[in-house]
Amino acid sequence: MNVVERLLERALEKGALKYGEFILSSGQRSRYYFDGRLLSLDPEGSYLIGKALLPLVLKCKVDAIGGPTLGADPIVSAVSLTSHIEGTPIPAFIVRGDAKSHGTQQQVEGPLVPGSRVVIVDDVCSTGGSLFHAIEAAEEADCTVVKVIAVLDRRQGGSDELRIRGYEFESLLVADPQGQVRPVKA
Repeated sequence: MNVVERLLERALEKGALKYGEFILSSGQRSRYYFDGRLLSLDPEGSYLIGKALLPLVLKCKVDAIGGPTLGADPIVSAVSLTSHIEGTPIPAFIVRGDAKSHGTQQQVEGPLVPGSRVVIVDDVCSTGGSLFHAIEAAEEADCTVVKVIAVLDRRQGGSDELRIRGYEFESLLVADPQGQVRPVKA
């Protein structure tokens, strides 16, 4: 069993992926529900995410990895920690929903250097809204987004829109039209 197959198995074990009838925040009905934080905050889930994403990130030759708070927080930490352990350190950053109203009034937290090549990640890609928010913040910080990665692509238009706008997109897991989740590369 490879890392992504085990990640899917762990998602089912931890209840991060459930099948049934669900109403999403968009009001749409879904045959499954994915709570990425139940997976990314689990010790084994975090380890598996770090191991699965690091090779994808390293291929891009980037200077940092970041994403929208709250879904990406444990993901960027897992990848950054794994990169350190593997001897290929990649700093992490987080994009706030809104800039702080006090102190330095930053929207991006972490050691992001202008001119950096970055990967943007999130737990789920549905419509892509939170990913586009993080992309915009990274680009406003004078960085180049070279890839966008999600743990799960719900195939609800976000990944297509990312590609239409010229961003390279990849996910570890994908949902088919019937709502069955599978590894992208098994």
